[in-house]
Order: sequence, then C-alpha cells, then structure tokens
Amino acid sequence: MRTCRRALTVLALTLPLAALGAVPVVDDNSGSAGSSYPPSGYGTAGAYAGGGATAQPSAQGQLFMQLQQMQDEISRLRGIVEVQQNDIQQMKQEALDRYKDLDSRIGAGGAPAAPANNSASDGGVNAGGAPVAPAGGASAAQAPQTSTEPGDPAKEKLYYDAAFDLIKAKDFDKASQAFSAFLRKYPNSQYAGNAQYWLGEVNLAKGDLQGAGQAFAKVSQLYPKHAKVPDSLYKLADVERRLGHTDKVKGILQQVVAQYPGTSAAQLAQRDLQRL
Repeated sequence: MRTCRRALTVLALTLPLAALGAVPVVDDNSGSAGSSYPPSGYGTAGAYAGGGATAQPSAQGQLFMQLQQMQDEISRLRGIVEVQQNDIQQMKQEALDRYKDLDSRIGAGGAPAAPANNSASDGGVNAGGAPVAPAGGASAAQAPQTSTEPGDPAKEKLYYDAAFDLIKAKDFDKASQAFSAFLRKYPNSQYAGNAQYWLGEVNLAKGDLQGAGQAFAKVSQLYPKHAKVPDSLYKLADVERRLGHTDKVKGILQQVVAQYPGTSAAQLAQRDLQRL
C-alpha cells in the first residue's frame, strides 16, 4: 500500500516537468539586424527577379491609371464641346440680329423713297477717292442693260410688290430670285434702285455674304443718286466686316460720314468708326 502511494507521488512530481520540456523556447534576441516583419515578399504579386527589378503595378493600380486617363480625355472633349456651343450660339444670335434688322427695315416701307437715277456711274468713291469695289473682289458693275419691254410703271410696281411680299413672308430664296428677275426685266425702272438694295438685304438674311456685298455695292455704282445709297454703303461695310476685310470697312464708313451727313446711315457709321 505504501509502495503504491510512493509511486503515485513520484508520478505527480514528474508530469509537470515533462510538460514544461515540451513547450518550445523562443529567444527574443535570436533575430538578426536585417530581419523584418512581415517577411520579405509578403503581399506582393511575386518575388523580385534579378535583385534590382521593381514590382509590376497591381491590377487595381492599372485600373486607376486607365480611369484617370479617361477623366482627362472627357475634360478635354467637354472643353471642345463648350467652344463649339459658343460658336453656334454666336451664329444663331447673328442670324437673329439680321432678321430683326430686316423686319425693322421692312416696317419702314418697301416703296422707293425717291426715283432712281438710272444713268451709269463711275462707281462709288470712298473718302480717299478710291472706288469702292463689290465685296468678294468682284469687278465694278456695268450700266443696267436696257430692257426690251416698254416701261409700264403700274406693271413694274406689281412685280416689285410681289417680290417684296416674299420678304415679308420670309421666303428669302424666292425673294432673291424675284428681285434678280425684276432687275433683269426692268433695269431702268424707278423701283430698280430699291430692288437692288433689297436684293442685298435678302442675300444677307440668307447668309450669302458674297451676294449681299455685290448687291449693296451695285446700288451706289448703278444708282448713285438714289436715296438708298447711304444705307447700302453702310450695309456694305457690315458685310466686309463679316468677311474679315477690315481694311475696307473704315474707308466705306468714312465715305458714308463724309458724303451723306445727317442721314441715319452716317450716324451709325460715325458710331462704328469710334469703335474701331
């Protein structure tokens, strides 16, 4: 009995010592100076190759770079669109201004303010004594051709009024054709000067700057005594400005101020000269 108790006592004393020997001993000072945590290569796409190579960007990094490039391209395209929208808005505003100006002139009446002088002229002359050429470099207009049809003021007025009604209806294409046909058929009519002027207005409303400039220039060249000459020259200056011929604009405006003082065209020309 005593022997069994002694054996149990020895076994109880030896078990803790055996368990203690099974626990691994960690030496905190065993690490070298170059060791680090986490271990080298942890979390990278792959091990470094060749000792000096850099790690390739991750898939997330490539996606971020592509997204940044797309945002930059979108910003550039937005800038282009804004510029185009501004240009379109400016063109619309200029067209609207032309229509408003045309409406105001239509309201002033389409009948001739004074009979046209149908004698041929040497062309318009600017303040410096140089002839005013039609817009677009066209040669000076020749004298109106003599119509083979006998003059009939009543018939001419009906023809002219029909062309003018097309302006009121804003059918500018047909109005341009009607006034051109009228001038071919009745070049010496008392309404010819007005028809020549309104042909310029119609072409301007259509956006045909070349045709408008030529029509306005012919008013002073073919009908130099007509009351529409100051207005036609002022409108010619406006056409030249739109065409970018700034060197011609000042001379035409000076001609209007010098030769037609007191007219509304001269007042507008004086205002524009101050802005140049």
